[in-house]
Amino acid sequence: MKIPQVMLTDTIKSTFKDAAKKLTGSRKRDFMAKVTEDYFDSSARKAETVLGWNRQSVQLGLDERRTGIVCVDNYQARGRHKSIEILPNLESDIRSLVDAKAQTDPKFQSTFLYARISARAVREALLGEKGYDQSELPSRQTLGTILNGLGYRLKKHKKPSP
Repeated sequence: MKIPQVMLTDTIKSTFKDAAKKLTGSRKRDFMAKVTEDYFDSSARKAETVLGWNRQSVQLGLDERRTGIVCVDNYQARGRHKSIEILPNLESDIRSLVDAKAQTDPKFQSTFLYARISARAVREALLGEKGYDQSELPSRQTLGTILNGLGYRLKKHKKPSP
């Protein structure tokens, strides 16, 4: 079955696409649904074919217009969460390991604690002493960032001269 093409010029199509790109969330879905109702007989499939819009988004917009209920977007749930949020005991475990090996600046020029331990050693201690799993624990670089955020300055390993 062939979907009939709506007679829209390329200028009008590009205008609709530009307008949709400038909107987000429920406003964008409402705009796409309105265009679909007016030009594509409320067919999300036709709007997808002609304008390249996501058919599920257009259909959701049509449903929102029909029912009057607007879906709430949960943007906070997207993306990767911080290791401290995923592993709630990680911060206290790091502090318990590093505090024993930390010292203040001898000249008291900064508030940072200097840790005489590397991020790699902290990671190995978390694996061995605290019972963390290799896959759940963040990388050495991430642990270094966490340690810096907690107010520690790490021991720097000097590279041997060639």
